[in-house]
Amino acid sequence: MTPPVIDFARLTLRDALDVALLIEEDAKARYVDLMANAMLHDSYEAAEFFGHMAGHEEKHAEVLARRRTELFGDQPTTVTPAMVSGIEQWTGVAPGPLSGRAALQMALRAERAAWKFFSMAIPRLIDEAAVKLFVELRDEEIMHQRMVLDQLEKTPPESSLKAAV
Repeated sequence: MTPPVIDFARLTLRDALDVALLIEEDAKARYVDLMANAMLHDSYEAAEFFGHMAGHEEKHAEVLARRRTELFGDQPTTVTPAMVSGIEQWTGVAPGPLSGRAALQMALRAERAAWKFFSMAIPRLIDEAAVKLFVELRDEEIMHQRMVLDQLEKTPPESSLKAAV
């Protein structure tokens, strides 16, 4: 992971909300990509799960956006997408068939990377409200990991014959 270009010591609650919104929006887009890929390859159960996760990310982004608006109105953001690029380390959607299991493993890596980002950032933050928000977001990533792990447990292992083709 390329280290984010964020000066955590200067991060305000407004900036922290903006970082969180960008991460949620990116995660939603990735889950939508995975859902589309799963549909293309007739992995309907995986597609349904990724659609659920995209919806979850969207709802969380809406909550964060309302919170930001309530606290800061229409004050402009100082956070750019480049500053948070790669936080969840999505490797992209494979051009060929992507099994439901492989896609779930990709999602799990991304959720773990997001947890690592928030965990790494928390001790570097000075703004107490930003700390509280990042702790909340870090804990949310644990819930996301559990959701993906639960789905992985329901997903049969890939056949070694199928993988050899």
